[in-house]
Amino acid sequence: MTFPDFFAQVPSIVLRDRLAEFLGAAAGGLIEYGYADAVRLAGHSCPTVAGSYLLSHRALRALYGDETPLRGEIAVDFRETAAAGVSGVMAAVVGLLTGAAGAGGFKGLAGRFARRDLLRFAQELPGDIRFRRLDTGQSVTATLQLAQVPADPRLPPLLQRLLAGDDEPATRELFASLWQERVRRILLDHFDDPRLVALA
Repeated sequence: MTFPDFFAQVPSIVLRDRLAEFLGAAAGGLIEYGYADAVRLAGHSCPTVAGSYLLSHRALRALYGDETPLRGEIAVDFRETAAAGVSGVMAAVVGLLTGAAGAGGFKGLAGRFARRDLLRFAQELPGDIRFRRLDTGQSVTATLQLAQVPADPRLPPLLQRLLAGDDEPATRELFASLWQERVRRILLDHFDDPRLVALA
């Protein structure tokens, strides 16, 4: 699989997963995740997938500082329902990085390493998503504001043409190029932009 070159330039994040360590899946439980992992999970690269990766990265950095975040030991609450808008896509990416899962998640081993019910929807929150450390109770709420990185004005008409059956290679290529250029700007030009991801 060949990804756009900029994927490799997006900052990755290293987490410690004690279950992975316990089962011998990763030395010291350390696992590095990059944007390409989020794309593999979602099956596509779009502003929502990029924004979810960026939001999670920023929230974990705020919660843990210089410490290595503990994957599987973070509870995540969404303000929206699972079926609302892009909540499901965002939850998949957030779950990948935090290890938090819903009712179908891993139930644990003798009371340890459980991930089930660490991901909840339709919660009363002052922002989009709340991340909470299980060890300290410290939390941070993050709000994603993708409008801060607007799409190229040529994208909507190009999308309509493609959806209407336009199969010209030049149309497809221009659309894909402009689409991924917005993703690139989100992840590289605005990675630390407080207007894009507001933390509270």
